[in-house]
Amino acid sequence: MDIAGNNLESALTLLAARLELADASPVRIVVCGGSALIAEGLILRVTRDVGVVALMDSGGRLVSPAPLPGSLLQAAKEVARDLGLEENWLNNGPSRDEGGLFQLGLPEGIDHRLNARVYGSRLTVYFIRRFDQIHFKLYAAADRRDGIHLDDLLLLEPTSAELESAAHWAMTHDVSPGFRMILKDLLRQIGHETVANRV
Repeated sequence: MDIAGNNLESALTLLAARLELADASPVRIVVCGGSALIAEGLILRVTRDVGVVALMDSGGRLVSPAPLPGSLLQAAKEVARDLGLEENWLNNGPSRDEGGLFQLGLPEGIDHRLNARVYGSRLTVYFIRRFDQIHFKLYAAADRRDGIHLDDLLLLEPTSAELESAAHWAMTHDVSPGFRMILKDLLRQIGHETVANRV
């Protein structure tokens, strides 16, 4: 089942309840991608999963989500069964391995731009905001050449300054000349020739 606004909220609420029932330690997850776009009301669409890009520790520091806590995965599995979602609807795909977003470096200051939503005493979800979505979406559109990321990027209506910031960040993740060429071509394709010439 795809995830949209209503069932995203239901899934996270039920996830919190499952964690409470299991007397699990509190979990703080940082969510990006389509589910964050939906939760923040930035784009009206559906998604297949909730991508965890980082965890937040009790001191407010972002830490790697690889691996995700076992109690969280167990609770998510039960929610999948209860709501008919895919078994891995909650996953650390964006930061699963050494080539992940967290591992290669998140945009500077992202921890100060997160939008926190508290689901009871065991679960806090931090959704990334528009500025950081632009960074992730530009990188994904150039790296994967996947149409949905480009579509999302265009719907976010980024400014030239935002795209330039995103492009410089993306090039820290892939320093190859080939990626830079792809990125510049993509910027020209979406009507930002001036930004392309500056990166």
